[in-house]
Amino acid sequence: MPTVLRLSAILVAAAACSWSAESTSLDPMDAVTFKCLNDKGTVEVADGKVGKALKFVFADDSKNAFMVASTVRGKPEWDQAAGISFWVKGDGSANCGALQFVWNEDYGQRYDCGFSIASTEWTKVVVPWRDLIPVLAKPECVPLDPKGDHQPSKLGQAWFGKWWYWNGAYGPHSYTVDDIRLEPTIDLDTKDYKPSSAPLARVYAKMKAGKPITVVTMGDSLTDTHHWSNQQTNWPAYFKTGLKDTFKCDGTIVNPAIGGTELRQNVVMMPRWLSSTPKPDLVTVCFGGNDWNSGMRGAMFTAALKDAIQRIRRATKGEADVLIMTTVPGVETWDTTAELTEAGRVAAKDEKAGLCDTGALFHELGKADKEHLFANDKVHLGQPGQQAIAKAVIEAIEKNGK
Repeated sequence: MPTVLRLSAILVAAAACSWSAESTSLDPMDAVTFKCLNDKGTVEVADGKVGKALKFVFADDSKNAFMVASTVRGKPEWDQAAGISFWVKGDGSANCGALQFVWNEDYGQRYDCGFSIASTEWTKVVVPWRDLIPVLAKPECVPLDPKGDHQPSKLGQAWFGKWWYWNGAYGPHSYTVDDIRLEPTIDLDTKDYKPSSAPLARVYAKMKAGKPITVVTMGDSLTDTHHWSNQQTNWPAYFKTGLKDTFKCDGTIVNPAIGGTELRQNVVMMPRWLSSTPKPDLVTVCFGGNDWNSGMRGAMFTAALKDAIQRIRRATKGEADVLIMTTVPGVETWDTTAELTEAGRVAAKDEKAGLCDTGALFHELGKADKEHLFANDKVHLGQPGQQAIAKAVIEAIEKNGK
């Protein structure tokens, strides 16, 4: 039986109705209606769920590879709909696919969603407008709203593909897409998943009891163990050791962090870890440096963090506790990014998430000597900075768990 992929951050509850009885076809995918923009991928006709479909094949190291539609793009009737749907047959890999739209012909306003390709069975993906994430940091890049300024009718052509940060480290992959449709109604997960007790009570209870925990560490180059500054030592490894030494707790670390990336980009890519780790005990969220450089500022970052917390909770059905780690400054940006640090505090409080105030921690530890916390570039973490963060995360779990 085909399964339904639930994309409510990234996975949502699917329902198909129509203006009268059924949804509207946008592209049956029976013929080649997509083309690849470069030589890093191919479009092939394949067997579909019904009739034919299109198979998108991406080569190894296929950065910035996209298949672009000739027929699927926003129209006035999209503003009366709830979202779109399509069927996917994956290659069984841990990679994930991505759908993108450019809004109003402005390439600085891009809307993305990711979906798992782990299943080799036909799976229905349903994407309400709220799950097309405004992935860039431009102030005008806001969530879609059929009744507001950013209407779905102004979305451009549909793109399937991946940007530079979906890089060759994840290997070649492919998936087949069939029957793209406009959905008039979609059942949304509107449950409030805020914890009823302390923000991190569940994960702290397991940690204190010495039970094993699974932690997903979302982040940029401060967390990415492939980054040159983290290859010998890194805070997730020190954190895991600290769990064992302090609480006799075995920690499994799932680390999807990618250097150079921003918060919203990593929210889009959540299916990468959700397919293998659907219900982690804790998800840590550590971003800010690249967001700032791309134009992200305080109020916008608060909204993006709150959205990320909500999506993590919906995607894990409330099973994951969430810990916000405030933006860590660099030596040259010691006070510059303060509004992003404050945004983390506000978001954690408003959404009742855990807070590890790493921004304040570094200001305290760096009063006499900032540079000792960092690597030679004065941006990425040195061993003392890594150890300080690991210790702070453990202390934050305890503080936010009581």
